[in-house]
Amino acid sequence: MSTSASFVIPTPPQAAIAVAGQSQSFPVRRIWCVGRNYLEHIREMGNDERAPPFFFAKHADMVVADGATIPYPPLTKDFHHEVELVVALKSGGRNIPADKALEHVYGYAVGIDLTRRDLQGAAKKKERPWEIGKSFDYSAPCGALQPAARIGHPANGKIWLSVNGAEKQKGDLTELIWSVPEIIAKLSEQVTLDAGDIILTGTPAGVGALVPGDKVECGIDGIGTLKVTIGNPD
Repeated sequence: MSTSASFVIPTPPQAAIAVAGQSQSFPVRRIWCVGRNYLEHIREMGNDERAPPFFFAKHADMVVADGATIPYPPLTKDFHHEVELVVALKSGGRNIPADKALEHVYGYAVGIDLTRRDLQGAAKKKERPWEIGKSFDYSAPCGALQPAARIGHPANGKIWLSVNGAEKQKGDLTELIWSVPEIIAKLSEQVTLDAGDIILTGTPAGVGALVPGDKVECGIDGIGTLKVTIGNPD
């Protein structure tokens, strides 16, 4: 096993997510996100609703805890919220069958896929990767995980987000185009999944811009809530 003496610089901190009711936390290995997985969001963004969802990544150290103040990010003038169901894996593999996928799930949480929409749009027009619009500091707020051993595997329930007390996004987990087992199965065809991976499963309609001072609250019935505040730029 490697120790700190094995490396030429100090080892980076381990990214982690709180677990509801426990002092121990969940270590994050990788963050995967599903694009276009609620029909109304596909329509509001003007995309082809017949196209299958796809995956993109954020870096593990972009996780932000409940209650944090998130600096307004650089380079953007169109900074958006996207509330999502988060799935945390306790094990993984390649080519996982959908009917076995839930065996690999540790638990569920509420997350936000923060997006620099203008940068994402510019990258799309130039047929470049979306990374600059999706993967940046503080871009993956995540509430406390609820272990599946405690709550089961939710397949329905309201998912919502409000800004300064006004509801902006509302949907239901029944509206997921691809279910959680299908998402895990499909992603495992592309990469080897493992313990510590989390998957953001897509956002319902109602995404919109945030500005410094905004107070964001979101939640999923039976799972929990997440609150963050948008601060001034660093």
